[in-house]
Amino acid sequence: MLTVVLAFAGYLVTFMSTRMMAQRADMLRLVNKRLNEFYGPLYVASQAGNIAYRSLLKKQHKTQSEPILDSEMKEWVLWMTTIFMPLNDVREKIIIEKAYLVVEEQMPRCLLDFVTHVVGYKAVLAKWAEGDYSERRSTIGWPPEFDGYVERSYKALKAEQLRLLHTSAWWAYHRITHRRRNKAD
Repeated sequence: MLTVVLAFAGYLVTFMSTRMMAQRADMLRLVNKRLNEFYGPLYVASQAGNIAYRSLLKKQHKTQSEPILDSEMKEWVLWMTTIFMPLNDVREKIIIEKAYLVVEEQMPRCLLDFVTHVVGYKAVLAKWAEGDYSERRSTIGWPPEFDGYVERSYKALKAEQLRLLHTSAWWAYHRITHRRRNKAD
């Protein structure tokens, strides 16, 4: 009888362990997919866009792009057509084609506002292509919470990925070896 109970207990432990490992693997696959196909590319493109924008402002000795003066228009058109819009197009495509990877139940407003902002710029660039430079910016402003949302989401998913990749035993080992190294220093 004891053998049967022990065998059944072993089976239950194995079953539960296998089930938990499968759930962990499924969660890791989802987190990786969100990072690789949505939040990662969105984060990189956003960071690149911000670095480029700050670089342009520095070059023009400005703290903000508005107003765009007549003397700055040629440079603004160049940067918009070769740097900012290509990055905006990448982000817009990610948001539209990979929306199912959004973490939240509802599409965050800042993502919708970003896509709308980009669409507004497409109209401006179409006018520029026809030689009409009467409009300098999208009539739909940049969503101020967009960059913060992208960064927070990316960092939260990276933390979740790390948590899922490493078991409790790994964390215990890491803490012990880290403490030993700190004491040795």
